[in-house]
This record gives sequence, structure tokens and C-alpha cells, in this order.
Amino acid sequence: MASYKIHVQQKEKVVQSVAAALRTAVTVTLRHEEHKLPAEITLLLTDDDQLKTLNKEYRGVDAPTDVLSFASGETMPGMSDDEPYLGDIVISVPTAERQAKQGGHSLKAELQLLTVHGTLHLLGYDHEEPDEKDHMWWAQASILAQLGAEITGPPEETEE
Repeated sequence: MASYKIHVQQKEKVVQSVAAALRTAVTVTLRHEEHKLPAEITLLLTDDDQLKTLNKEYRGVDAPTDVLSFASGETMPGMSDDEPYLGDIVISVPTAERQAKQGGHSLKAELQLLTVHGTLHLLGYDHEEPDEKDHMWWAQASILAQLGAEITGPPEETEE
């Protein structure tokens, strides 16, 4: 039976209920965007050092960030052509912890936001232009509300 396959790898450990909530966040995002089954995504929960290295290598920014997405558009080895590997979402748990504390909400809520955000990027969303940003923020808020998340989006003053 076709399904979404979400792999959560943890260099920085979170409790099992949070990891499960992140799998659900990916699934709800894919369903919200009516992405056809099957599909596969890897979510890596890691540290600031790894995000800093990736951010410098891929974006030319020598600083850690909260989330990066790497779209694949390929299939996993051993999978048929109709089972796409959408890509990887890499999240810095220490940065998420700081942002959660600063925002006055839970780590789970921050990680849900970053997971939805990263998944939307894998699906082609961007926020470089104001109209793109409005569209992405609307989808993000809608998905987070559907999840019953504690927060539904980034603070207005936050710029990425």
C-alpha cells in the first residue's frame, strides 16, 4: 500500500512524542498540498555546527540557521520511478530551542513550525518575493492550525 515515508534521524535527540509529531507535521503538509502517494522525506535533527557548515556550503552564509531543505526530485535506490524521494529537511535543535524560548512557546511547537516550513520548501514554496512569502505563510499557518499547533507562524518581525 502506498504511503508517505518519513525518516527521522536524530543527531540531537528529542522525546519520542515530539519525533512522532514531526512525522505527522510532514504528513499533514503533504496531504494539505495534495501531494500524491507515495513519497519519501528524511528529517534530520542536528546541531548548530552542522547547520552552519551546510548554510555556508549551499547558501554562502557563514552562520547557523534553523532549517534547511534539500529537494531531491529523485527516487531512492531500489524504488520504482513513481516513488519519489522528495529530499531532506535539516533542523538545528539548539537553534529551535533558543527560538522557542524567545517566542515563549514549546520546543515541539517550534519544531513543528520548522518541519512544515521545510516541507513546503521541498514542495517548491519560496519566500524571496512578497507574494511568494504571503502564499507560503498562508499555507504554513493553515497547516499548523490543522495540526492544532501551539503557534501558527513566525513572528511578524522575523526575516529569513
